[in-house]
Amino acid sequence: MSPPAVHVALMEGRSYAVHFEPLATAPMHLRDVGLDGPRALVVTDETVGPLHLDALADALRADGRTVEATAVPAGEASKSIDQLAALHDWALGLGIDRTTPLLALGGGVVGDLAGFAAATLLRGIPLVHLPTTTISQVDSAIGGKTGINHAAGKNLVGAFHQPRVVLADPATLDTLDDRAFRSGLAEAVKHALISDPELADRLDREWDALVARAPAVLPPLLRDAAAVKARVVEADEREAGERAFLNFGHTFAHALEKEAGYGTLTHGEAVALGMRAALHLSESLRLGRVADALDRFAEADRLVSRLAPPVPDLDVDALMAATATDKKRTAAGVRYVVLDAVGQPRLAADVNEAMLRAAWRYALRG
Repeated sequence: MSPPAVHVALMEGRSYAVHFEPLATAPMHLRDVGLDGPRALVVTDETVGPLHLDALADALRADGRTVEATAVPAGEASKSIDQLAALHDWALGLGIDRTTPLLALGGGVVGDLAGFAAATLLRGIPLVHLPTTTISQVDSAIGGKTGINHAAGKNLVGAFHQPRVVLADPATLDTLDDRAFRSGLAEAVKHALISDPELADRLDREWDALVARAPAVLPPLLRDAAAVKARVVEADEREAGERAFLNFGHTFAHALEKEAGYGTLTHGEAVALGMRAALHLSESLRLGRVADALDRFAEADRLVSRLAPPVPDLDVDALMAATATDKKRTAAGVRYVVLDAVGQPRLAADVNEAMLRAAWRYALRG
């Protein structure tokens, strides 16, 4: 049995659902949100397409739709201005109109890239997310963030463009290798640490069954992690306040990805290391001095450590400099999300260089 849908209720009566059901139900969910036209565009990548595109296209065609599909190269490098332009050329060459839906079939890269294409084609066409990775099912497919990378940093060019519906099929995760599946759990752990101590306890208790992808455990945990993201987005759609807490570990993670080279670490691996740094920073701020180790956050750190990869050989000075271009930077400086306790995040305004260096050293020592 599928877990109940997560509903994202936004301002001005806008809303959408996140369903954890088979891809074959896509036509029904498209009709339910008024996307009942005769055409559908599908953007996927060269890894996901051979695995899942035929099943999706068959279901759409059986519903009487014409399907036009394209695949971009797999990997972070596809979040580029060149790939975005190629999608624009492809879609406009098909003679689309503003009612033509674009379906993003894949993980976070496909979702970000195809979502930005949908946001900018004809000043916005309907977007449907069909996430096929752990990280996209619990996080990136929800909330309307789209974008591409720039030489100056990750996700620096983009737009908010909410999907009309999200259909996350847990069965698609069976095709992921262990590294991709486990690294994607970093966002589920992050959601628990910033908002839901009970979910953090469940993740800890059910970890072995979760990483074994037990059918009785995986879908409900995915659903509940996604529900945290939905609640935050409902409260702060455009990241004017509470939504910034979703960046727990991410300022560190984006610097890691940039300095290691995009694609060297998965995003989830970078987030796991970033959360270790953020937990150490949280402890330093709690104590009012540079912490030698973690105390209050030891259990959280053990949970995060299960996801941390082998530590790359990176220079702390270079990582410190990389945060200076983070897109979350304000006139007052870089914002760091820290925890006063599990489930109690805040934006830190009292971070000094010694604390940051100590946090980086803690995360990088493994």
